Amino acid sequence: MLNLATDIEVLARFGRALADPIRCRLLLALRAAPAYPSDLADALGISRTRLSNHLACLRDCGLAVAVPEGRRTRYELADPRLGHALDDLREAVLAVAADSTCPDTDEKGCC
Repeated sequence: MLNLATDIEVLARFGRALADPIRCRLLLALRAAPAYPSDLADALGISRTRLSNHLACLRDCGLAVAVPEGRRTRYELADPRLGHALDDLREAVLAVAADSTCPDTDEKGCC
């Protein structure tokens, strides 16, 4: 039962991170390449304060890490597999959205 609770907690953290469009954009940006907060704020068109709050959430969720570089801090995904997971999740959601194989689609217009 402990594994199930841990699995649920991990998925809930990932879901919490994906629940906000800015954090999704941040994860996609970090998937492309590590970056500095000032560059991320400029790329996303948000204030550094707002960005800082979202980066803190991603760190707390265990999805991003801060890497000190002298007086600056670079952010990157906590594990390269997260980039692959984001790609896989996006592709799966797009595939499900494009699937109209429900037999009731024409009659009920449900899918």
